Amino acid sequence: MKHVISKSAIPETKAFVIKKIDAPYFDPTFHLHPEFQLSFVIKGEGTRFVGDNAKSFRAGDLVLTGPNLPHVWRSDNKYFEKNSQLSTTVIVIYFHDHFLGETLHQKEEMESINRLFQKSERGLEVIGATKTTVCKMMRVLLNLTGMDSILHLLKILDVLAKSNECNFITHNHLASSNTEAETNRMNKVYGYVMKNFRQKIKLEEVAALVNMTRTSFSRYFRSRVNKSFSDFLKEIRIEYACKLLHEEKMNIDSIGYECGFQTLSNFNKQFKNVMKKQPHTYRNEYLHVLADSYRD
Repeated sequence: MKHVISKSAIPETKAFVIKKIDAPYFDPTFHLHPEFQLSFVIKGEGTRFVGDNAKSFRAGDLVLTGPNLPHVWRSDNKYFEKNSQLSTTVIVIYFHDHFLGETLHQKEEMESINRLFQKSERGLEVIGATKTTVCKMMRVLLNLTGMDSILHLLKILDVLAKSNECNFITHNHLASSNTEAETNRMNKVYGYVMKNFRQKIKLEEVAALVNMTRTSFSRYFRSRVNKSFSDFLKEIRIEYACKLLHEEKMNIDSIGYECGFQTLSNFNKQFKNVMKKQPHTYRNEYLHVLADSYRD
C-alpha cells in the first residue's frame, strides 16, 4: 500500500481546491504531497504529526503546511471504536505557490506571501486573532466561485503573511529525506504508537515492525524526529495526560496509569520533566485560566 499522495489534489482546470470534509475520523495515514495545505479543524481531536513534531489538536486547530512536508491529523483512538458515534469536520485548501501563474509569482508585490511560503516549509501553526480571522474567511471561501474565490484566497494569504501569530511547527525542514519509503516507515511507527501507547511498548517490537534492528531503528528514528524513541513515546503520553487533565473526568493517579506509565511516581517525574510542573499544578493553572476566560 502506498502512503504518499502521488497525484495532484488540484485539477488542471482550477487554480486551487477547497473542501469541507465530514467523516467519522481523520485519515490516519502519514503522508505528503506537492501542494501547500491550509487546514482548519472544525470538529475533532487527536494528535497532529507534522514533520518531526507531534502535538495534540482539537477544534480550532489552524495549520499551513508547505509542499512535501509529511503530516497527519490522527484522531484519538475512541474515534476508531466499532460503535463510535463521534465525527470530525475539517476545511482544507490545497494550492501551489504559482496558482496565479509563474509571472505574477515572481513580482515584487508577492514578496511577503513568498516569504510566508518559505516559512511554511517547516509548517506554521496559526494562533490568536489571526486564527479567528482566517477561520471565518475560510468558511466564506467555501461559498465563493470564479475570480471572487481567487481574490479571497489572496486575502487569506495576505492576512497570514502580515501576521506575527504564525509559529513554526518543526525544528527543521527535511524535504530531501521525505521519500515514499521513509514516509511509509514513519506511518507504521506512528500508527503503532498511537494505538498502543497506553500499554508497555518495547523498542524491539517497533523496530521489527519496520524490519530494523533495535540499534538501527534508534539511529533512524532520532535522525527523523530529532529525539530518541523513548522521549517521543514519553511526550505522546504526556500530551494525552494533558488532555485528560483538562477534561477533569479522572483523578491524577488514574490518569498516569491510563497514559501508559507503570507507577504514579514515574508519571509525576516524567510530567514535570516535560511540562516543568507537577500534574496537579498544571490542572489547577489550566482551570484558573479557563475560569478567567469565561469571566471575560
